[in-house]
Amino acid sequence: MANNTMDFDYPMTLTVSDLDSASYIETIEAVIASLDQGDGAMVSHTEEGHLWTFKYGTVSVYVQLTGETEADTLTVWSPVLPLPAKDEPRLMRHLLEMNCNETLEARFGISGNQVLVISSRIMQDISPAEISRLMTIVATIADDSDEDLIAEFGL
Repeated sequence: MANNTMDFDYPMTLTVSDLDSASYIETIEAVIASLDQGDGAMVSHTEEGHLWTFKYGTVSVYVQLTGETEADTLTVWSPVLPLPAKDEPRLMRHLLEMNCNETLEARFGISGNQVLVISSRIMQDISPAEISRLMTIVATIADDSDEDLIAEFGL
């Protein structure tokens, strides 16, 4: 199993018009280059696919592409609150209300001991604009929510 972790080069040279003919990987990397607010994104290539991580505001955002066919899946997530938390029943109600009213194509969920913002989509018929929207929504909601959630519910 190959596992190559590396920074990818900035700035990306793809233009918006180039994205229509770009591969999924090129499109994802161009979007990450436009969103990254850290010291550069990291990418890991394995038999299970590709995994990128980058900083957006106060959060880390993860992007996983399981492969390069239309049957593969793009998943974007960002941890926003470690668990356990204060007043978890009130936290769960708050997250469900946010899921209903504020998260668009993303949602809050729990994985392991973390509350995260997550969205997932198969690649069939996905456009570069949809890839960008999915990544931007998760990054923005996570960055807008993490500090308030930690202040109100963090231990």
